Amino acid sequence: MSSVEPTLGWARWRRSWWYHAVFYAQTWRGSVVSSVLFPVFYLASLGIGVGHLVAHHHGLVEGQTYLRYIAPSLLATTTFQLGEGESLWPVLASVKWIRVYHAAAATPLEPRDILYGKLSWVVTRSFLTGVVYTAIIAAFGAVESWWGLTLPFIGALITLAFAAPLTAYAARVESDASFTMIYRFAFVPMFLFSATFYPISAYPGFLRPVVQLVPLYHGVALVRAAAFGQGSVLVQLTHVAVLGAIALAGVAWGRVTLRRRLVD
Repeated sequence: MSSVEPTLGWARWRRSWWYHAVFYAQTWRGSVVSSVLFPVFYLASLGIGVGHLVAHHHGLVEGQTYLRYIAPSLLATTTFQLGEGESLWPVLASVKWIRVYHAAAATPLEPRDILYGKLSWVVTRSFLTGVVYTAIIAAFGAVESWWGLTLPFIGALITLAFAAPLTAYAARVESDASFTMIYRFAFVPMFLFSATFYPISAYPGFLRPVVQLVPLYHGVALVRAAAFGQGSVLVQLTHVAVLGAIALAGVAWGRVTLRRRLVD
């Protein structure tokens, strides 16, 4: 029996994954701009426009042109935004407004199957976005190491680290009123102040430990190290461990909140 149950569990949450994949196949055109084109525009405008000013006044940034320096970090911010964009309003809509998850829970699917299917689809989409974006930044010359092949996997980990806890949170709230506050006071500062656009050495000394506590910082540092093949392996494993711990905690929390919302 124990050998059969995992197989059945995989078959159940694979159906949940397939639902999201089929739905996305009908709506993917609306997300191309935010997932691919916006980051490219950021890269072109900041890397070329601002990069010209940086080169004129300061020269290289940590041995890289400004365009190459920010290119990997924009992969991190893109996958971060994908994770939060798929895990607040869409989840609340599915448990309250259109009640898709309630319909799924009326089938043999368990709440954990719904959760695993949702998160695995978001990770799949992030990985595919990471493949495209890795090719783009490689064309700009911002991938200098074979470790750059890991960038789509790192992007998927970043997405999961945000999608899992945000899905758990969205599954328990009754209103989307707090979502705007999260965007304004958490996501926007995180996007701007995670050493995305300038090195952490540019911060005052007392702020650097604070920045290093921000989850997105670990993603930015990890993708930059992989793209350039730089940094200590131990440090990079620490970044992976932090993101992995956040993801696992989010999954555990999501199993509780989704079950309470759909069953208890």
